[in-house]
Amino acid sequence: MQLHRYFLVHKPINMVSQFVSSHEVPLLGSLDFEFPEGSHAIGRLDKQSEGLLLITTNSKVTNLLFHGKQPHTRTYLVQVINIISEETIATLANGIAISAPQGTKYMTTPCIVKSVEKPAYIQEARKDLHENVQNSWLTITLTEGKFHQVRKMMAAVKHKCLRLIRIAIEDIDLENLPPGEVKEVSEEYFFEKLRL
Repeated sequence: MQLHRYFLVHKPINMVSQFVSSHEVPLLGSLDFEFPEGSHAIGRLDKQSEGLLLITTNSKVTNLLFHGKQPHTRTYLVQVINIISEETIATLANGIAISAPQGTKYMTTPCIVKSVEKPAYIQEARKDLHENVQNSWLTITLTEGKFHQVRKMMAAVKHKCLRLIRIAIEDIDLENLPPGEVKEVSEEYFFEKLRL
């Protein structure tokens, strides 16, 4: 019998990736699921971001995944204003300077950036985006996530980020898990798919 439990969550937009907060905000505990005591999110998505969030009762996983010697990939689906050029995609992939704390700059490491069609499973559109506004969809696969990195990468190339959806961490994929849904997986699956 395994000691710990492991969950995949599709975090909805406008939810904070925590179980406790001093602010009046929607939290993970408000999802329609009874998480066991000691559950915590591994890594976070900011309030405006959505997609795959991992939750476990195993406190060692965060260090293994984000602070180990072997970097682990995260893939994001990104919608930006305007049509993004191949030249700009190459600039993003090669590494770009973004703002960091105390007015410093941080040079992102090379990553994989691809232009994609809007995925069929993305149903709801932004209500504040006029239908005539041109936009592009990208996937970005990287091994770091510093200082709201993806949003800042988009800002650095003058493309406002409209939606940011984490669709995979290593080989764990969001698949067709609807927003707000939780799926429990085995420890074996969790560790194998995360390559831990």
